[in-house]
Amino acid sequence: MINDFNLANQYTLEKINQLDHPFEEFEKESLENTIPIITREIQHMLLFYIRNLKPKYILEIGTAVGFSATLMAKECKSWGGKLTTIEMNEERYAQAKANFVKFGVSERVNVIFGDARDIIPTLDEAYDFIFIDAAKSKYEFFFEEGLKKLKHGGVIFIDNLMFKGSVYEDIKKFRTIGNNLNKFIENLMKKNFLLLPIGDGIGIYIKDEDR
Repeated sequence: MINDFNLANQYTLEKINQLDHPFEEFEKESLENTIPIITREIQHMLLFYIRNLKPKYILEIGTAVGFSATLMAKECKSWGGKLTTIEMNEERYAQAKANFVKFGVSERVNVIFGDARDIIPTLDEAYDFIFIDAAKSKYEFFFEEGLKKLKHGGVIFIDNLMFKGSVYEDIKKFRTIGNNLNKFIENLMKKNFLLLPIGDGIGIYIKDEDR
């Protein structure tokens, strides 16, 4: 039994940080510019799923500057996978497009500019894997609409689900978001869903129409 979760997490992160990272400069530049990107432990877990599931079609909700999309798209090259990603900030959308070209994944990525609430319902593709990392207040909408586009057996991977501890601490600044996420999590726990205290909290949902 692990007696000190923080020490265990630190140990795990140290091991992850020892691995080679092909996009370390991209990561460093994003962090220096205070761009919200996925942490090393989330990168590790996300790529674990991508490598093992080998999804043909991926949907990402929340592109930012394209860091996580680049990781996934680079991985998908070997089996011809493709990724659609949505970003509503025009400056970040432009940066992401440039980064996809820079890192050689533009042929694998369809980046769409606009509000995911408007765009997701219009998508025609059925996806094997959906990654949600966007406005936390819209997570329930993104999940429900994404679910309609997810193939049977497909996976929804949700990042920042505990949002700075707001789901288990009364943080005045994030009280509304925390309360909404709490209700969302409670509903998800009744489904084929796994909640993990990794990074800022992640959720894994597998679509099983029998549940």
